[in-house]
Amino acid sequence: MIFSGITNTGMGMDISRRIKIRHLEAFVEVARQKSVGRAAITLSLTQPAVTRTIRELEQIVGAALIERDGRGIRLSHQGEVFLSHAGSGLAAVRGGIAALTNVTTMTGPPVRVGALPTVSVTVMPSAVVEFLDSRLKSPLRVTTGENRVLLDQLRKGDLDLVMGRMPAPENMTSLRFEPLYRDRVVFIVSRSHPLSGQRQVAADILAHHPVLVPPEGSIIHPYVERVMLEQGMARPVRAVETVSDSFGRAFLRAADAIWIISRGVVAAELESGEFVELPIDTGSTMGAVGLITRDVDRPHDAAQFFADILRRRTASA
Repeated sequence: MIFSGITNTGMGMDISRRIKIRHLEAFVEVARQKSVGRAAITLSLTQPAVTRTIRELEQIVGAALIERDGRGIRLSHQGEVFLSHAGSGLAAVRGGIAALTNVTTMTGPPVRVGALPTVSVTVMPSAVVEFLDSRLKSPLRVTTGENRVLLDQLRKGDLDLVMGRMPAPENMTSLRFEPLYRDRVVFIVSRSHPLSGQRQVAADILAHHPVLVPPEGSIIHPYVERVMLEQGMARPVRAVETVSDSFGRAFLRAADAIWIISRGVVAAELESGEFVELPIDTGSTMGAVGLITRDVDRPHDAAQFFADILRRRTASA
C-alpha cells in the first residue's frame, strides 16, 4: 500500500461533506498519470502535497485507493470503483464552472421569453428583477401576445421558452410543458359597477352590459365557452374580443363592463378592491400554468437560469 495511516475514522460520518474538489482533482490526475510525480507537475503542486491530499482522501473514505505496483502505482479495487464516480463528478463540476463563467463574464446569447398576459403582470416582473440583479451578461427580451403566436415563435426558434397556460394537446406538437401552478377564469367588474357586491347574479347578465371576451384561438377561449354553457349564459350582445390586459383595465375604468379573464391578470386589482369578482362558479376553468419549451433541444444556460427563477418564484407564491 503506497500510503500509510489509513483508518476508518471517516466511516459512519457524512463523507460527501468532507470531500473537497482538490481531493478529486488529485486522485483523478494520479489515476490518469499512474504517477504521483507526473500528477504533481500537471496540477502545479509538489509531490508531497499530492501525496498528502491522496492520504486525506483515503482517510475520509476509509479505504486504500492506490497501491504500490513494483516501482509504480496502481488503483486498488476500491480505487477503481471510486474513480468511475469521481471522474464524472469532477467533469460535471468543471462543466458547471465553465458554464457559469461564460454567462457571468461574457456577453451570451439573448434570453428570449414569451409570456401570456396571465403571467406578464404577476410572476414575470419579479423574475426579471432577479435576473437583472444576477448581473448575467445575456440580454433579456420579453414578448407578450396570443398563445398561438408565441408557440409559433417558440417552434421556429425565435423564443427560448414561453410561460403560460397549458395548450390544448393538438397544439403541443414538438413542445413540452412543465406545470408550475394553477389559475382560473373569472368574471370581474369595477368597484362602481351596478353588479359589484351582489351575492348572486342572473344568467342573462351578459345581455345587459358590454363584455370583454377572449377571442377564438386564445388559450382561455375554450374555458370561457365551457363555463358559459355550465351556467346557462347566453352569448354577450355587446362583446369586444381582446387579449390586451392594458385595454381591459382601461375599459373597466371607463365603462360599466364585464371582463372575462384569467384571475392572475387582475390579481393586484382584485386584492386592492379596485375590481370585484362576480359570484359565478368558474372552478371548471382551473388550468395549469407553466413553462413551455421545444422538445428537440435544451434552452441555453442563461435561458435555463431564467427558467429556474420562474420555478422558484412560482413555488414560493
